[in-house]
Amino acid sequence: MRLLLLLVVSFCLLACSGSPTRTRDLKGARYYIVEAGDTLYSVGFRTGFGYKKIARWNGIRSPYKLSVGKKLKLYSPSKKKSKWKKPVKKKGTKKKSTKKKPAVTYSTKLKKLYWRWPVKGRVIDGFSGTDKKGINIAGKVGRKIRAAESGVVVYSGSSLVGYGRLLIIKHNYLYLSAYAQNRRLLVKEGQKVKRGQVIAEMGVGVSAKPLLHFEIRRNGNPVNPMKYLPR
Repeated sequence: MRLLLLLVVSFCLLACSGSPTRTRDLKGARYYIVEAGDTLYSVGFRTGFGYKKIARWNGIRSPYKLSVGKKLKLYSPSKKKSKWKKPVKKKGTKKKSTKKKPAVTYSTKLKKLYWRWPVKGRVIDGFSGTDKKGINIAGKVGRKIRAAESGVVVYSGSSLVGYGRLLIIKHNYLYLSAYAQNRRLLVKEGQKVKRGQVIAEMGVGVSAKPLLHFEIRRNGNPVNPMKYLPR
């Protein structure tokens, strides 16, 4: 009886907490149907394309509202080829300057980010970029999780299979950070948070051990958090 009880508890932990490696396989998928609880940021996070590409491919503008059941393209739609017409020169018109204006890049507008550790603890799983898109930091259940940088909460929920209770914070046009496997979420979508602000409480991973799964994404792509966090 005791053995049966242990098996049931273990199964519940695995089913409830999830793991980043158990997400629904969307590789090669051309469409995504919006589910309850989805945001454009969570869909971009889940598919790996990032919210900007999906917004552009589907003609979605800020504030990026989605409706349940909406079919999103996960590819760049091909442009229709238009018939080329030879330009007609008008008499008495001056030739326009061929000098191109310098391109305005978003990097020139971005403030510098000063990352901090979201929680104190030992890194028990490192980043690989394929199956491990972030790092796992060990700790204790209920330990305070803090925002690694200031930003806006763009996702707060548990609809992404394998991430448990998840928070995603948008820091600027390029960077997002994600905090997964939490016991409790303390901030809501749309809420502004400051660097070091308590945003969640540590929960338990599929290994039945307390941990925080932490990711940093640049332009929708996972990057190694160890290269951004202070030593």
